[in-house]
Amino acid sequence: MENQIENWIAQYGYAAIFGLLVLGIVGLPVPDETLLTFTGYLVFRGRLRLPPAYFSALAGSLCGITLSYTLGRTFGLQLIHRFGRYVHITEERIQKAHAWFERVGHWGLTFGYFIPGVRHLTAYAAGMSCVGKRQFAFFATLGGVLWVATFVALGYFLGEQWRAVQRVVDRYLMWFAIAAATALVVFLLWRRPRAKRT
Repeated sequence: MENQIENWIAQYGYAAIFGLLVLGIVGLPVPDETLLTFTGYLVFRGRLRLPPAYFSALAGSLCGITLSYTLGRTFGLQLIHRFGRYVHITEERIQKAHAWFERVGHWGLTFGYFIPGVRHLTAYAAGMSCVGKRQFAFFATLGGVLWVATFVALGYFLGEQWRAVQRVVDRYLMWFAIAAATALVVFLLWRRPRAKRT
């Protein structure tokens, strides 16, 4: 799968980056971090230019997460019951993401990008929670900007070593993201009583 995606990006360039990220964020099995890191590597090699590569990736990410949010807001669990099995999204996973989103708040949209298997679920959960469009746009855009920049830069600065380091990143990214999300939840819970007292 990864080799095929790399071939598509090498052949179709910016259009492939955009389209694959839309599909990956919605829930299809696209290795998003590998895609972004490979994009940065192609910029390093001079086969892609940085501004259009970055904005193609950002546009694909934002379109994908907005589509997930719209589907969650419009159809809720009905869509999951009917089509979820085709993209490996179950009601149980959505409910877990929904509970996590309720605990973390809107920052779940921002940091959810960095947790594999969660980024496409947080948008559905936000839609089902009827998060306002402006709030969704702000937190989702912030997350997309940071996520795309992180992995494109990783591929660019690692150069020929990108593939070896990518395996290490894949191994530890989820644990790092979970630790960061836990720290955020603890901070928000600690801050809430202080805010009530003041």
